Amino acid sequence: MIKRQNLLLKQKGRVNKIRKVILVTGTPGVGKTAVAHKLASKLDAIYVGITELVKTEKLITNVDEERKTLIADTEKVSKKLQETIAQSKGNIIIEGHYATDVTPNKEVTTVFVLRRDPHKLKSVLEKRGYNEKKIWENLAAEILDVCLCDALSACGADKVCEINVSGKTVEAVVEEIIQVLEKKQECRSGTVDWLGKLENEGRLEEFLKKFSSAEQP
Repeated sequence: MIKRQNLLLKQKGRVNKIRKVILVTGTPGVGKTAVAHKLASKLDAIYVGITELVKTEKLITNVDEERKTLIADTEKVSKKLQETIAQSKGNIIIEGHYATDVTPNKEVTTVFVLRRDPHKLKSVLEKRGYNEKKIWENLAAEILDVCLCDALSACGADKVCEINVSGKTVEAVVEEIIQVLEKKQECRSGTVDWLGKLENEGRLEEFLKKFSSAEQP
């Protein structure tokens, strides 16, 4: 019985020696929410989903009718996140595609940028019912490394880890993140090259044409 209790304490204490503020970001459709929820559960951490936070706290400036999305008041979101971080004594997982824009860099321990193969991502977005323009805007963001570049710009290369989730379960992705946090696996960025992959497949021109047509009014 004592051994079992010690094992449970050891598992709960994973990555908890020093409080961490971990960001999980990436293009819509890469699986941020599922991964962040599971990670928070594993680390006994507080989960903060920025999209949900904006809705529940009404931290909005307007509504984008064309994309059917809320336009967040980033200053208010940032202030709310700072309050949450200040009040918390444990680990915090903050999830959202613009998490690096609203979380103060000095508070951030590590940023995990999730990446998904564009072909698989397209299927995910179609199943969500996104219109053609919104699908291709998000695919362009994924292929052009927008979330990765934002993370690197906001937090620096030493804090940013890129995780290719393509073909992996949520559990496998979370375990990979934990391995990085426990220093058992190297934290790396710049490892994903969707432009190169599409070019090798002979599909880059096709994607570029789709991007161009999606931008037309």
